[in-house]
Amino acid sequence: MKNTIRIERAIKNITQAELAAAVNVSRQTINTIESNKYVPSTILALKIARVFGKPLEEIFILEDGD
Repeated sequence: MKNTIRIERAIKNITQAELAAAVNVSRQTINTIESNKYVPSTILALKIARVFGKPLEEIFILEDGD
């Protein structure tokens, strides 16, 4: 699964730490999600999408084989 978190953060001009605080996780968690090393829970994914004001499917994209 790919994600557009890094791009969305740049558009909104927020840091990993600011996003992490907004969704109540550590900055390291945001970093591992951005790096595609960790797939967030449904609840966390929904919280992240809400911060950016976009549908979940615009932030997290399924790839072939997922």
